[in-house]
Amino acid sequence: MSLSVNTKTYAPDSYRADAVKYVGPGNTVSVKDTMLLARVQPKPTGVFSGVARTTAKITRTLSLTGALTPSAEGILEISGQIPVGAAAADIDALANDLGAWLASAQGKAHLKQLLVNQ
Repeated sequence: MSLSVNTKTYAPDSYRADAVKYVGPGNTVSVKDTMLLARVQPKPTGVFSGVARTTAKITRTLSLTGALTPSAEGILEISGQIPVGAAAADIDALANDLGAWLASAQGKAHLKQLLVNQ
């Protein structure tokens, strides 16, 4: 199954246990445009139901200006940890809040200028 991100479609490229790598329309032998989705299943104990872990990672070759090299990989990776039994509404709220912050001016300043004290 492919992924639609904004106006791009990422197609499955490789599969391994608990992970799928997708390639985007800009992906070539020398230019990366990939997305990786991975998971770790919960490992319950006798006293705790466990947590599910997820990772979403996008890698893209970027053209650089004023740098020592003409291009390099830009990577954004989000990891999550959700306890077994969490309400769907709580998970939605976490995702919505992080997504809104990342798309905000503060989120972009964090990425562009490495600002942590905003």
